Amino acid sequence: MPERRIAIFAATIWEVRAVQAAFKMESASRCIDGIPVRVYAADSREYWLVQTGVGPEKARRAACRVFAHQPFSLAVSTGFACALVATEIGAMLVGCEVVAWGEQSAEASSVIDVPGEERENVLGLVEGVDQPVHVGRFVSTSRIVATAAEKLRFARDAAAIGLDMESAALAGEAHRARVPFVIVRTVSDLLHEDLPLDFNLFLRPTGWIKGLVAVIGNPSSLAGLFRLRRQSVAAAHNLTIFFRRFAQG
Repeated sequence: MPERRIAIFAATIWEVRAVQAAFKMESASRCIDGIPVRVYAADSREYWLVQTGVGPEKARRAACRVFAHQPFSLAVSTGFACALVATEIGAMLVGCEVVAWGEQSAEASSVIDVPGEERENVLGLVEGVDQPVHVGRFVSTSRIVATAAEKLRFARDAAAIGLDMESAALAGEAHRARVPFVIVRTVSDLLHEDLPLDFNLFLRPTGWIKGLVAVIGNPSSLAGLFRLRRQSVAAAHNLTIFFRRFAQG
């Protein structure tokens, strides 16, 4: 039986693949109440890699089911994030605190902070990476934030360094399960740049059709999409580098 079992949550297949590339050991495929999990075992550790899907509700459901199945020493929210500080693509954003921001409200929920020894080990490991690192609070929203003006508002109002959609939901479930929690993400889009499209279109049931129509109706967005793709590749590369170190720790 492993001494330490670590749950790693990522939303999309591209983020999951970035983490998978770091693990050289054999993995086992499991399904926990409909949630697909890849389990990597090394020495006294097990790493449970969970693809949650995009958004807080999918993240909450995945974490609830996984935490109910086994006890864990640490939960990690990982993947890409929007920077809310001045930095560069691929920089690491690390957080112990996260606040959820309502879609219809200017108010945020209380800050969630779940401490623990394993979390402190991750924070120590981050100090040795080569890329820029920012440590601070995250903010999670229920939609994709597309404009620089909105990003600047969140940076000011939430006093946060990074923005994503899943970390607050994951932290809430970790708090309920008494699992130490940390956020380790890499920057895929910057504070002062707009996204080339409203990607919220793609999150709806018929969103892909509307998204494709939006691209066709605005051919200039293709350049922005190619830029975002390059930035995501750089963010994925640095995420792999970190988890390679983490797996050796």
